[in-house]
Amino acid sequence: MESRIVRQVKVSAKGWVVIPAALRRRYGLTPGTIVNIEDAGGKIVISPKEEASYKRARGMLPAEPSLTAELLAERARDREREEARIRS
Repeated sequence: MESRIVRQVKVSAKGWVVIPAALRRRYGLTPGTIVNIEDAGGKIVISPKEEASYKRARGMLPAEPSLTAELLAERARDREREEARIRS
């Protein structure tokens, strides 16, 4: 069961609220973090913006062999074959 922590904070004249430090640490909210603010049936829900799936996947595959380097080498070989074909 998920624990429910209720904190009271004051809204400033500019509409700002301060997220308590314990919650910022718990959810990894650092300066510059983007959050979603949602109207959920009479409740305001603030949640960290989900990282794009391609960013979450970064680093999951082994670094070698470099598929980019292999693709570039293959393209260079293709280009050489085409140029040789054109010259003959």
